[in-house]
Amino acid sequence: MTELDETAKLAELDRILNDPDVPMEPARVWALLAEINQAEHRGAVQLTA
Repeated sequence: MTELDETAKLAELDRILNDPDVPMEPARVWALLAEINQAEHRGAVQLTA
């Protein structure tokens, strides 16, 4: 995931969680968190390799 992709996903997550006009979608929140976590984990593995 590129930095731009990660920024977009974090912005979407922020909007879902904090914007009262956006309907709460728990499945989407979990999917975004999983994608962000997976990308960060890959980055950490690459740094240590």
